[in-house]
Amino acid sequence: MQDEVRALLILQDRDRRLLALARDLAKLPQDEARAKAKLAGDEAAVAKAHHALLDCELRVKKIELDAETRRTTIKRLKLQQFETRKNEEFVALGHEIVRYEKDLDDFETQELEAMDEVDGFRTAQKAAEAALAHTRKLVDEDLASIATRHARMEADRLEILAEREKLLANVPESIIPLYNRLMKTKDGLAIAPLRDGKCEGCHMKLIASTVMKVQTGKEIAQCEDCGRILYVEE
Repeated sequence: MQDEVRALLILQDRDRRLLALARDLAKLPQDEARAKAKLAGDEAAVAKAHHALLDCELRVKKIELDAETRRTTIKRLKLQQFETRKNEEFVALGHEIVRYEKDLDDFETQELEAMDEVDGFRTAQKAAEAALAHTRKLVDEDLASIATRHARMEADRLEILAEREKLLANVPESIIPLYNRLMKTKDGLAIAPLRDGKCEGCHMKLIASTVMKVQTGKEIAQCEDCGRILYVEE
């Protein structure tokens, strides 16, 4: 195998590793987004439980205010009834007192029922918060793992880049433009082996003169179909 081709194969190996690292690094933001998306459902559940609790607590306060208004009215009516000297007015006030006492009784019943609902909503909110905390712990672990992977891949990328710079010194400058162009257009496979008279890059049959050119190894030979640089495997 020509020294130039051997050097290109080593360079291609590093470049393919760099391409794989670039693809993996590009996926990390998506992995982060997916990890964070796991929180969305639990966060929505906590928000829903919290709003339900607030609504119920506001309803309790309104019932309490309505009940207190009825108590105040009953006290006022009883005072008026005590002070009146007219029998008809006394009886009418009595009827009003009974009506307001019935309203008060209804409000007190509603208040007890609503307070029970508040307890239920508080329990639901605590359960939702516990689920969120558990999910957040898992997500934090995922994000930490992603950060570790990112750091490791970035370190590998820099190491390979440094190694690539040294490898370039072993490759003739005249070949580098061709190699770079093929790496971009041939999905990271610029150099392919000759096997059974075929280019293993595109699997097309090669003409006899190209096969001979590859086998003699005196100069760079390219597949006449895909243009990849060819070599004979040792």
